[in-house]
Amino acid sequence: MIDVLELADRLWRGEADIASTHPVGGVTGGLAEVDAGIAFVPSFANVSAFTTGAGLVLVDTGSSFLARSVHSTLREWTPDRLDTAIYSHGHIDHVFGVPVFEEEAAEKGWDPPTVVAHDALPARFDRYILTAGYNGVINQRQFQIPGLAWPTEYRYPDRTYTDRLDLEIGGTMFSLHHARGETDDHTWTWIAERKVLCCGDLFIWASPNAGNPQKVQRYPREWAAALREMVALAPEVLLPGHGFPVVGADRVRQALSETAAMLDSLVDQTLDLMNAGARLDEILHTVRAPAELLERPYLRPVYDEPEFVVRNVWRQYGGWYDGNPAQLKPAAEAALARELAELAGGAGALADRALELAVSAESLPGGGDGSEADGALRLAGHLAELASQAAPDDAGVQRVRAAVFGRRAREASSTMARGVFSWAARESEDRAGSPPG
Repeated sequence: MIDVLELADRLWRGEADIASTHPVGGVTGGLAEVDAGIAFVPSFANVSAFTTGAGLVLVDTGSSFLARSVHSTLREWTPDRLDTAIYSHGHIDHVFGVPVFEEEAAEKGWDPPTVVAHDALPARFDRYILTAGYNGVINQRQFQIPGLAWPTEYRYPDRTYTDRLDLEIGGTMFSLHHARGETDDHTWTWIAERKVLCCGDLFIWASPNAGNPQKVQRYPREWAAALREMVALAPEVLLPGHGFPVVGADRVRQALSETAAMLDSLVDQTLDLMNAGARLDEILHTVRAPAELLERPYLRPVYDEPEFVVRNVWRQYGGWYDGNPAQLKPAAEAALARELAELAGGAGALADRALELAVSAESLPGGGDGSEADGALRLAGHLAELASQAAPDDAGVQRVRAAVFGRRAREASSTMARGVFSWAARESEDRAGSPPG
């Protein structure tokens, strides 16, 4: 069994690799008692538990496929009835554990638990039902899980709040605070007498998930402000929705403050360029997260990426038009691809150059975004996609596209990019009828 607190300490010190212990889903099972009456269950997503005079209080409840495991783990720690469950936000990995406790309550004749969340959370569940098919597709792509079905039944909250809600439960005060960050319905929970902060996904031991390319708007400026509000409380224990506990006032302050600094830097740089009239393309290739922050073990771009955050800042403040007039009312992608292929000497010529660029990247200076190797791979992706659009039934072209995006997936540091590139590679493998050579 993994010692979660010991692993967290090793990660903080740089003695373990965060990329091999993925903060979004790499460690599940077990329980860490971070203090008397306070337990942390690593799961997808994490569950934080508190014993009180009225029963158990949970901050987040886990996903549907781990709900019974979380329940069993907690039952090894305490037999207490679940009194209250607090949703940090409405993402499905956080909100599917309550029914197991409700079944238990019915069997034992207990009062059922109360679920508390922010006012905006029910609308999220409504939207998930409306767009279940779309969410199924994008999450299959993001997490590389073929056949993933998006749920259409949810345990809605019994009680909601707007800005702040203080809940006195069995002699313990839980202060709920609203923040717009990864979602518009986020709640962070402060237990002042224990100096414990449950932050949901506002900190996840990774570069902030403020740019996810396939999901709805995120709010990096408000996110940073919420983190600084947390810092002002001087918490001594941080229990995140993903990742690992952070123990010690100095470490908590540093983790939250530096996450806020990264977000503010990305927003400030992007807005400065927007205010100067720059196009999105220029902004994407100019703005960079502070290098010293990206080196922190808890701010590595292993899930989301700063480049994607820049796009979300543009979307929030500038809309969808990227500044390129040809993109305002564009030609069909396939029509443009056929025209460019004809000019280049055929789709095969585009594919050949794409493969040449991808292979050349191996011998070019690397080092991440902006490097020569990265630039070659980006160009290869464009040319491979154009070739595929121009000749979708050409098996040779599709094998090149599969090879290019397979390489891009292997080079990607983040779950987001790896998922999209891997999906593209598999599409072309299926079209070509065989794996790339």
